[in-house]
Amino acid sequence: MGNVKKTTEPASKPVKTASSRKRSKSSGSSKRSVPRLKKRFVDKISKELLEEFSFKSPMQIPRMEKIVVSAGVGDATTNKKFLNSVVDELGQITGQKALRTKARKSIANFKIRLGQEIGAKVTLRGNRMYEFLDRLLNIALPRVKDFRGVSPKAFDGCGNYSLGIDEQIIFPEIDYDKIEKIRGLNVAIVTTAQTDEQARRLLTWFGMPFNKE
Repeated sequence: MGNVKKTTEPASKPVKTASSRKRSKSSGSSKRSVPRLKKRFVDKISKELLEEFSFKSPMQIPRMEKIVVSAGVGDATTNKKFLNSVVDELGQITGQKALRTKARKSIANFKIRLGQEIGAKVTLRGNRMYEFLDRLLNIALPRVKDFRGVSPKAFDGCGNYSLGIDEQIIFPEIDYDKIEKIRGLNVAIVTTAQTDEQARRLLTWFGMPFNKE
């Protein structure tokens, strides 16, 4: 008789039900670390602001809504390579893909046409917003030469703060040897504060190094 090959039926794979997928998803998300500044806001800052301003409801406590990091690239009108570089650099700095911004009107003196791509921006929310602010305050700003703090007067009257940065190389994510040129960028911190004073106190608690102007 010839050799008979034994065959075994493959073990059946466990069927993933909706509930098991949900448990798996929730288990994975629970392992994600909470950003340090977000945890500080929940555990301490919110309570301090509630008491300081005598808010009647926790919903009145000012909080960050989003951070917009942007850069204008005027020389992109003559060479699109410059805009590509800025888009890449903003992505490296923020960890999120940058969007190209277009001119809202034509300016003949600067050879800018309506709809022409002349800049880039990134809008950060949630955990990425807190993580970026943490890196900005504790890593990037201390690298500014002769740093003496930021202006406490750069609020817009509606509880939002704008910070101009002269050189993108203060962010460690940027390799000086690979950049096209030194460029500045703007960081706009949008909050739910009703007044500039509320926003200033919120950012002070986060560690914003306001100078004494």
